[in-house]
Amino acid sequence: MKVSQLLEEVKGASLTGGDAQICGLCADSRVVGKGDLFFCLSGTQVDAHAYALQAQARGAAAVVCERKTEATCPQAIVPDVREAMARIAAVFYGHPERKMRIVGVTGTNGKTTTAFMVKNILDAAGIRAGLTGTLGARYANITVASELTTPDPVFLFSLLADMAKAGVEAAVMEVSAHALFFRKERPICYDVGIFTNLTRDHLDFFGDMRQYAAAKRRLFVPERCRFAVLNADDAFGRTLLKSGVPAKTYGLESPADAFAIVESETLRGCRAVLNLEDELCEATLSMTGRHNLLNALAAACAARHLGADMDAVARGLAATQVEGRLEWVARKNGADIFVDFAHTPDGLEKSLTALREFCLGRLFVLFGCGGNRDAGKRASMGAIAARYADHAILTSDNPRYEDPAAILSEIERGFRTVSDSYVVVEERDRAIGYAVGCLSEGDILLVAGKGAERYQEIMGIKYEYNDKAVIGSIPEK
Repeated sequence: MKVSQLLEEVKGASLTGGDAQICGLCADSRVVGKGDLFFCLSGTQVDAHAYALQAQARGAAAVVCERKTEATCPQAIVPDVREAMARIAAVFYGHPERKMRIVGVTGTNGKTTTAFMVKNILDAAGIRAGLTGTLGARYANITVASELTTPDPVFLFSLLADMAKAGVEAAVMEVSAHALFFRKERPICYDVGIFTNLTRDHLDFFGDMRQYAAAKRRLFVPERCRFAVLNADDAFGRTLLKSGVPAKTYGLESPADAFAIVESETLRGCRAVLNLEDELCEATLSMTGRHNLLNALAAACAARHLGADMDAVARGLAATQVEGRLEWVARKNGADIFVDFAHTPDGLEKSLTALREFCLGRLFVLFGCGGNRDAGKRASMGAIAARYADHAILTSDNPRYEDPAAILSEIERGFRTVSDSYVVVEERDRAIGYAVGCLSEGDILLVAGKGAERYQEIMGIKYEYNDKAVIGSIPEK
């Protein structure tokens, strides 16, 4: 495909220096191949316009840029390279997003669980579904690892193309605020957009909640979303009702089109009657917490809109267990141990509240906060842990390039405003060993922050690490 053809859907593009046949797409000058189209992305650390000549030397047939570069090959000058990359990738891979129905799930917390629930319901309904998100991509018995909630455009549209070839009829995507801000998925018009909630996260990047909310809002506009499923219990979710997109609401505390009546709850899940606009089904969830019941309502509404019946809703929800999302992983010393991805104040509070209800002994929490991320939430998470747990073990998460001790000190500051019942054990595996050793009959331990992650990032290096594996290796006392 020629550059001129790839630019047909990029507004304001101009092509200089001739045309070229393109064999592939690339945004990393170190791995560009012969015949590739190279995208000059500008970031906070690096401006790839400076590497256009290097990319040409490695075989790039043309470059996409926002200003003329030193390269002598054809140059496509565009208003915004990031948006152009998404639109070009969609064209290059034959617009796979138009060959299937797309469900986009966005919100601070609950995206992964909700996406899994939607996929499982659609599968139960005989609608071949694919999934891409924080835990990677899954479709047609294929699993593909991914490090980002929403993959970069070249990977994303190549993945959707593979799904289409494999016969996927509906793709369920976790859509992050960063992806919306950077327009990674810009060509997609979602058949269903699901909003879970909006609470504090990523303010290191967005600066304030207003900007963070604005990024989420980008999905819920008529030209990008055909139907919305909105959380009526969330204040921002209610404002999205004014977006002009046809919508249904779900909730447990506010009037909504879809709601649930809990029949029974245990530490390992619940049974509830779901009411979707007077259509009823009895659902069994193998996940604890009212927040997971909200996720189930959102998934059920979306799947019903795509044609799943209520029997499929019940079967799909019953089949859903998500690794690292308030997952029961072990019973040691008479105590139950859960692993959860909760890494925000709201997420930690919801998980601790859910476990507290069934705790017959002491509730322990082990957590830290990531480095080079929103530092403002650290003290808040410390205070929440102190408020809802009987004892805390503060430890490292992914310190990245920050001093772990400095991160822990900020968490401690918030914790001490409520309680002094905590210890600090910086090395995470040692911290888990200490926590398990403290447990006795009836206790519950929540290991929070990393969920299913299989690494710990320290000074730019990702070391092999997994909470669940560490817990499994610890002998009972």
